[in-house]
Amino acid sequence: MSFSRQVSQALDDEHRANLELLGRAERAFARADDPEVPALAARLVRHLEHEVGRHFGFEEEQLFPRMADAGDGDLAALLTEEHESIREVAAELLPLAQAAAAGALPPAEAGTLKRLVLEIVERQVAHIQKETMALLPLLDDLLDDDTDRELAFAYAAG
Repeated sequence: MSFSRQVSQALDDEHRANLELLGRAERAFARADDPEVPALAARLVRHLEHEVGRHFGFEEEQLFPRMADAGDGDLAALLTEEHESIREVAAELLPLAQAAAAGALPPAEAGTLKRLVLEIVERQVAHIQKETMALLPLLDDLLDDDTDRELAFAYAAG
């Protein structure tokens, strides 16, 4: 999908990269003893530590208030609830993914790691699909050129 606003395009690009990571993680963690697990666990740790918080924070602080002001507060509230749900799973998953990345996951925790990876994949994929179909097109209409440019710079700066 192509978007006319820089913010929408940046978020879409990030969504696509996240979907690639989540798909690889789902496949690797669903199999027992996949040799890719440590490397994917390390990427997942970076994703959970940095990207989830940065991405969600930007949307919640910069985009959702603008949506609410424009009359789309219900969608903003729904997406915020989904962010909280994903954050809860991420908080439980992070220490296990860190241990897997370091090759130090206790065997008794492997089942929990697999369950949490599959859960976060399910939640994030559904969330990304919702944002791609509803949020990003809305932003193309909601943001003017100056606001889009300002927000795109702010998001790129991190």
